[in-house]
Amino acid sequence: MTNSEAMQAVDNIMLSVVNSDVKTLRDASKHILDAGGKRIRPRLLVTVYQALGGTDYEYAAPVAAAVELVHTASVVHDDINDHGVVRRGRPSVNAIWGRTFALLTGDFLFTKVYELMAPYQDLNIDLAAATVALVEGETMQAAAVKENNFTREVYTEIIARKTAALFRSAATLGAKLAGASNEVIDAVGVYGFNVGLAFQIIDDILDLTADSEQLGKTSGIDLSQGRGYAAAYGGNGQAGVAVAVAGDGDPMKKIKERILRGDAINEAYEQARNLRDMAVGALVVLPDSAAKRELIEIARVVVDRDR
Repeated sequence: MTNSEAMQAVDNIMLSVVNSDVKTLRDASKHILDAGGKRIRPRLLVTVYQALGGTDYEYAAPVAAAVELVHTASVVHDDINDHGVVRRGRPSVNAIWGRTFALLTGDFLFTKVYELMAPYQDLNIDLAAATVALVEGETMQAAAVKENNFTREVYTEIIARKTAALFRSAATLGAKLAGASNEVIDAVGVYGFNVGLAFQIIDDILDLTADSEQLGKTSGIDLSQGRGYAAAYGGNGQAGVAVAVAGDGDPMKKIKERILRGDAINEAYEQARNLRDMAVGALVVLPDSAAKRELIEIARVVVDRDR
């Protein structure tokens, strides 16, 4: 089975598992899944599995689907918290069905993860830990905004939990499914973690520099709510960029102009490139193969993307 065929199997599993006889849950879940998305987390898992000699995709695909459902559930909930009306290039679940049904749809997707992971015994622990970290990171982010404490250190801890932990879990799950040694599992975990950090930094910068049509989701949310890379780094490491420059006129426009005039954007890209290089360096434990080269390409695309 090719990588693209394996990813199609992942999509098929997700669509099958959400086929509830409760129409609203089924329709809302299929709406967000049919919209596609980057699918980078399950692709990472499948490609690590391939790189380590894994060939039983019927065995690995449900775990990859579970990882993607964790992410999808989290973005459905994010759009409630952020009042996001566009997701993956189409109206968000929140925009169509409203907050209550969006909340329940996210809950439904999370519970379907349990169903998919039930046969995998201790691998449940890995994904559960990443999911806990994701919720902790989102909570820390909301608290930091509320307390006007969005510093660089806090930002780094938030993205380590809310994003990088799930990337690391995807990589280590792929390795464990392939029966890899602890040394290799740890190495691909380093790869996944650093790719995840780079991914979130670039995501935060694109939230500032790209428009909603380009991103396929509502843009400008992070800055307007006083969070993200720009909020942490645009004020020379001080919390509360939004408060510091708000005044007459459109405060968000002034904040954006200030950040774009500074070095925050260049610094972000430099950090992301360094993280990419560390991720690729961790792959030295893998034998050369098309799958290893694909993992290197994933790390490159994460940094070089424009959406």
